[in-house]
Amino acid sequence: MFYDASRNDHGLEFDPFKALVAPRPIGWISTLSPDGIANLAPYSFFNAFAEQPFYVAFGSGSRKDSLRNIEATGEFAVNLATYDLREAMNATSATAAPHVDEFDLARLAKAPCRLIKPPRVADSPACLECRLFRVVELPDDEGRVDDFLTIGRVIGIHIDDRYIAGGRVDTAAMRPIARLGYSEYITAAPAWRMRRPA
Repeated sequence: MFYDASRNDHGLEFDPFKALVAPRPIGWISTLSPDGIANLAPYSFFNAFAEQPFYVAFGSGSRKDSLRNIEATGEFAVNLATYDLREAMNATSATAAPHVDEFDLARLAKAPCRLIKPPRVADSPACLECRLFRVVELPDDEGRVDDFLTIGRVIGIHIDDRYIAGGRVDTAAMRPIARLGYSEYITAAPAWRMRRPA
């Protein structure tokens, strides 16, 4: 099949777009409001985009609490969402008022970051501390903006030492989860290697 993405006239019961750009890592974003209230929310439009220096970005439909906090403070953390933390991650996706601390809502322990003020998920095996680089507005065909791309520069990285062996991080052992389409997720399976041609 082929369909015009601007008209989104696919004719299917459910929009297939997110099922095709998959799997997508989950940016489990923790922020702190100017009033000191912690916020934690998962974003499946997330990935890494550069190295030396490192940049990550996540997409947000509407100006949610995470984005408002980042715009106000210039800081956020990305926590690795894993299979063991899947229920807590899902709990933090609930719509909650700005005064609600999602760490408490999901019964998650906080750990301090080193270079930024927002807390990180204590039980997550990895965390990226980020400073805001830029927020990019993503307009629709009529010029309305209700989607935003938040780009952050990674300035600090936490890795649980249990997952480091032989000079490498064993990512598969962390069992990160990723989003497919609809309400489907996938867990990293045993890793396999393929080297690029010389």
